[in-house]
Amino acid sequence: MEDEKWMGQALLQAKAGAVAGEVPVGAVVVSGGEIIGEAFNCPIKDVDPTAHAEIIALRAAALSQRNYRLDDADLYVTLEPCAMCSGAMLHARIRRLVFGAFDPNSGAAGSVIDVLDQPRFNHRIEVKGGVLEHQCAAQLQDFFRERR
Repeated sequence: MEDEKWMGQALLQAKAGAVAGEVPVGAVVVSGGEIIGEAFNCPIKDVDPTAHAEIIALRAAALSQRNYRLDDADLYVTLEPCAMCSGAMLHARIRRLVFGAFDPNSGAAGSVIDVLDQPRFNHRIEVKGGVLEHQCAAQLQDFFRERR
C-alpha cells in the first residue's frame, strides 16, 4: 500500500505538469516516510532537455538533505525513466525505484535497455515497475489524445 500511496503523489505532480502544458510525468523522492523532493517534467517551460521530473526531484531531495547521496531514499515516478534519469539515480545512490507505466520507446529500467542492472556499476537499485500502471498510462494517453 505504501507504493500506491507515493505513486498517487507522483500522479498529482504529473497532473500539475499537464496543467502547465508539459508531458505529464511526475516524481517524488521519499525518505523516512516523508517526501523530500517532488517535481513534474519542465523541459518546455525551462527550455532544458534535462528538466525531467526525476532530475528535478533528485535535485530538490539532495538540497533538502544537504547531501548529493540519497542512499536511504526511494524514487517514485509515473513513467519508466530514460537513460539520463537512470544514470542520475545511480549517481545519487537511490535505494529503490518504483515506476508506473512502462516506456517501450525509451525506458531504461528494462523496457528498451536496463541501465540499472549493469554488473559493472558499483551500486544496485531495487526496481519495481507497474505500480498504478493503468492510471499512469491513462494520464499520458489522455494528454496526448487532447493535443492531437
